[in-house]
Amino acid sequence: MKPISIAATLPLALRTPLTLAAAAVAAVVCFVALFAPWLTPYAPNAMDLNSVLQPPSWKHWAGTDELGRDLLTRIFHGARPSVSAALGIVGIGTAFGLLIGTLSGLLAGWFDTVVMRLTDVVMALPGMVVALALTAALGPSLFNAVVALGVLAVPAYIRVARGQALALREREYVLAARSMGASTWHLMRAHVLPNVLPPVLVFMTFHLGASILASSALSFIGLGAQPPDAEWGSMIGAGREYVLGHWWYVTIPGVVIILTASSFNLLGDALRDWLDPRLARDKA
Repeated sequence: MKPISIAATLPLALRTPLTLAAAAVAAVVCFVALFAPWLTPYAPNAMDLNSVLQPPSWKHWAGTDELGRDLLTRIFHGARPSVSAALGIVGIGTAFGLLIGTLSGLLAGWFDTVVMRLTDVVMALPGMVVALALTAALGPSLFNAVVALGVLAVPAYIRVARGQALALREREYVLAARSMGASTWHLMRAHVLPNVLPPVLVFMTFHLGASILASSALSFIGLGAQPPDAEWGSMIGAGREYVLGHWWYVTIPGVVIILTASSFNLLGDALRDWLDPRLARDKA
């Protein structure tokens, strides 16, 4: 009997080599974030002043920093706060945006008008500038950066959920349930939310990559993770003073950020193709 490959059992949108590579990168990053303490022989903050700013070698595969700390170890340990921050930002945006956006589209009327005007106001503001101001006001920390970026993400989720809810509220099964006396909560839970979730899930996957970049950017300028905590953005921020003579210090963490963000974007693209039957027919 001919063996069945794992790729053949996946949906068509997930079988392309680029998508499989993106899934592998995302899986490795998540694995490293969970098990970093057991994957490296060094502690993330262990200093070795005899190995300051050493290039990549067999002893230190990604080199060392200005305090002799092993960069690969710090990259591994930095995966957890970086990924956790992205998940926190996406979680805040989804939790509030999905509920408010679905209610806005389902209820319409004055509630929808108020929500959309407030959404327009927030989205008209430059996001990173507002995030900088909020994080500076709350105090420099990764938690405060996550809260600021998560709040700013809510309007985007509201728009996605509202657009789907507006289209669903006029469907026959929703109108039939409404005519039989179903409450707004029942309509939202039983008929609207299950159909709103797929596009929101796609947006969440795309947003994970953008959230990693945004949280790393705030850490880079000192408003996110604080020393001596290992975090990808703060590592690049600490290494910018040494970039001309010690390329590995900022290059390797920067490549890790780009690969991780790109992998989530590619997965979001594949997930969109899989969940959208029109795209699936066109590719077939």
